[in-house]
Amino acid sequence: MYVSTNRSQNPSKLRRDRERSERYQELKRARNRDNESLLSTEAPPQSNFETMPQPRKPPMLPTSYNTHPFTQIKTEHYESDPSIIILTLYRPKNHNAFTETMMRELEEAYSMFDIDDRVKCVVFTGTGNIFCAGADLDLGFTGGKEPVTEHRDGGGRVVLAIHHCRKPTIGALQGSAVGVGITMTLPMNIRIAYAPSKIGFVFARRGLVMEACSSFFLPRLIGHSRAMQVVTTGATYPASSDVWGGLFAETCEKREDVLPRALEVASEVVRNTSSVSTYLVKEMMFRDKGDPERTHLLDSRILYELFSSG
Repeated sequence: MYVSTNRSQNPSKLRRDRERSERYQELKRARNRDNESLLSTEAPPQSNFETMPQPRKPPMLPTSYNTHPFTQIKTEHYESDPSIIILTLYRPKNHNAFTETMMRELEEAYSMFDIDDRVKCVVFTGTGNIFCAGADLDLGFTGGKEPVTEHRDGGGRVVLAIHHCRKPTIGALQGSAVGVGITMTLPMNIRIAYAPSKIGFVFARRGLVMEACSSFFLPRLIGHSRAMQVVTTGATYPASSDVWGGLFAETCEKREDVLPRALEVASEVVRNTSSVSTYLVKEMMFRDKGDPERTHLLDSRILYELFSSG
């Protein structure tokens, strides 16, 4: 007896096949549109990337740092050793308060120091009796001019410029420093301060948060307990206070002794150390591998490379 093999199709299966076919056709049409776009000679619409600030050109090194035309900082060669640069925050009528102009000038200065073989060490100080009074509140805070993913904190830009520079920086804090005035010093190799100077991470008292990478550097430099104390109270403490737990390598009882002492230390560093070594040991401490075993592997690799390069 003959038995037909034609059976009625399941309606749900027919619907799935039809939907699959429609999706396939749409993918083909989309692919064709993409191909036509690639072959088109018309200029594409401007993307967000094209409107982003482009990387700065490599800096032009000055003949002398004594005459470089900065407006809110000053740079000069130390007379006794021109390889030491004295960088001075210079807004004498505004307690050296931090501005966007100062930020850009500090970035420019450190980009030059980093690649200039004539520079061996930087001593960073301020003019007058205050090192830096923090951000210039008379100018106010600005933001929202760019997408949030493109915004970069100005203090952090300066901190990273100092941190990335391969030449050591010695901070000579001849007076008080609060807010960004103190956070900008955290990536420096050594800090020497006038003992009675008021030092404060005052953000909580301003309704702000830690900035300029200070939540990374501060607890590593003075420990989490002390760091939590100073940022929770938002108070100022003298540079000689135990709360700073070694943040300052030295404090001087006389304001006028701070810069000479910093220059003395800088001269010792330049005379007796390798700039490659001072850079690498700083990098190794801040970019540790998280455990002794992996740090041992990193140490071994760097030592091997150093011995081999000799």
